[in-house]
Amino acid sequence: MSNSLAIIPLDNLAIAFIPVSVVILILVKWSLNGKYALYALSRMLVQLLLVGYFLSYLFASANAWIVAVMLIMMVLFSSWIALGNIKEQRIKLLKRAIFSIAVGGCFTLFIITQGVLRLQPWHQVQTMIPLAGMIFANCMNSVSLSAERFYAELARDVEYSEARKIAFQASIIPNVNALFAVGLVSLPGMMTGQILSGTSPFIAARYQIVVMCMIFASAGISSACFLILNNPRIKNSRAKPRPTHKTENSLTEDDK
Repeated sequence: MSNSLAIIPLDNLAIAFIPVSVVILILVKWSLNGKYALYALSRMLVQLLLVGYFLSYLFASANAWIVAVMLIMMVLFSSWIALGNIKEQRIKLLKRAIFSIAVGGCFTLFIITQGVLRLQPWHQVQTMIPLAGMIFANCMNSVSLSAERFYAELARDVEYSEARKIAFQASIIPNVNALFAVGLVSLPGMMTGQILSGTSPFIAARYQIVVMCMIFASAGISSACFLILNNPRIKNSRAKPRPTHKTENSLTEDDK
């Protein structure tokens, strides 16, 4: 097998849209929102083409400051998107989401890149950006699921501790299911890409183990941080004014 993937010509790439067109036709035939699907496909094309050009520039420059800015932007955008299903509290919860995703994502990214892969330099773009993208996207989904479920439970007058448990369990279900299914039901993206590029399946499996660990860990840590930050005791302790104690000598005449 060749050690590198063949470049896909544009006319071959267009063939991939044949089954996509079938789904669009079904949506139109059944009077569903085909325009929204077309809009999503158009955005996908534009976004991937733009990110392709941008990453080409990023790989060529290998600038640590640009990589750092990219990581910050990933955290900010993923935090905003994560709260899309609770729009009425989006602004209020944004700081908590940013903190949670930054803690869970950056901690896991540091462990993987510096402990497991030992990147030199730390900002090696070809590895750092793809891994960061996977981690922060996963944190985003986890926080989104936990936030939606947590506030749904609170709306049902469930106690905080019970709502926290239910929300945390719901947020990690996709990742737990992925752990069960990997290798049996599916070959995940990184492993598939490496095998297609000619990498030994045994080496690809090791990398996929790292990916599954970082996805599970980042999801759990981010979700837990977000739920802890929403503890009403924390909010009440911050809002509660400090009591003032008057000594006997400080009493005014009116007090006496």
